[in-house]
Amino acid sequence: MSSGNDCQAQTLTKPTFDERGAAELVDRVFGLKVSWISSLPSYDDQNFHVRVSAGGADEYVLKITNSEDSQEPELIEVQTQAMMFLSAQGFPSATPYLTKDGHIMSLESGGTGLGSKKYMVRLLTYLPGTPVAKITTNAQILYEIGRLAASVDKVLSEKFQHPSVKSLHRGQFIWNLANVPLLDQYIYALGQNKYRAVVEQVIEQFKGKVIPKLSSFRACINHGDLNDHNILVDSCFASLENPQYRVSGILDFSDMSYGYYVFEVAIAIMYMMIESPDPLSVGGHVLAGFESILPLTAEERGALFLLVSGRFAQSLVIAAHTALLYPENKAYLTITAKTGWKHLMTMFEVGQEAVEKKWFETAQAYTHHAPAP
Repeated sequence: MSSGNDCQAQTLTKPTFDERGAAELVDRVFGLKVSWISSLPSYDDQNFHVRVSAGGADEYVLKITNSEDSQEPELIEVQTQAMMFLSAQGFPSATPYLTKDGHIMSLESGGTGLGSKKYMVRLLTYLPGTPVAKITTNAQILYEIGRLAASVDKVLSEKFQHPSVKSLHRGQFIWNLANVPLLDQYIYALGQNKYRAVVEQVIEQFKGKVIPKLSSFRACINHGDLNDHNILVDSCFASLENPQYRVSGILDFSDMSYGYYVFEVAIAIMYMMIESPDPLSVGGHVLAGFESILPLTAEERGALFLLVSGRFAQSLVIAAHTALLYPENKAYLTITAKTGWKHLMTMFEVGQEAVEKKWFETAQAYTHHAPAP
């Protein structure tokens, strides 16, 4: 859910290609004839699921990046190279189909709107699977998602190299968890209600208790958006009573940035809470999986509650702000809000001490009987 490399989310221009225009783009840029095309939901870019009549794989996702992010080709290049690197390392990540000129992306103009905006275009392999948002999560897949979050960040931070990797230092990028204090400028979108009051509380506590401790956290490259729509799963050895899942796809690297390991587990916990009938229990299972790869330090654990709360605040505030700009996309933009507000309020009603106790005791139980890899 990218929204530009700085906090000026209001300047975003989402692409406006229709299906015919998108199919022509695939033909002109990649030299492939589209036999079927369908629009996919998206936050501020445009995505199409396409089938082609010839070529390597026969299914792809055409990704058309919004006009502002398209002005940062180095950043998109690094994100795409990271996807290719992870795929080579055995992770279920998409890889790009090269343009007719042999490049991984191309800057193109078009769309149905007025003006001559240019958009970065990529054609990525289509990953099969079901979004986590569409399954009933259980302890097994929550643990696996925790392991995934730690494994992705660890291998990117320890092994990924690229001449433009410095572009992942994204400063004022609104989705980086360190930038929760920047929400002050968008909070007007909530109006005046009890929700706004709890978000203001999150921001103030974040400023006082998290920001001063950032230097003690272990730095890394974050995927930054392992949400319930960006992780695909398929079932294995399933029974109706106890379905087992494996991760079959990792989507959307547009929020990649330098951050901290604890950010990634907080982000994963928050989004896994969204779909759970017992949201406060989720954190312990995700944390256990994460810590099977990367145990958190005492300082990192101590910040987890506010980091999860901070991500709720980011998602809810930025969605409300963006929905004011793009009311036609409100249903997708506010998808987290359906249960997100309720979960954030519950966290603060139950209180940090009780929530942490539940998370940490659940995670501790795994040290006695960790699941098989």
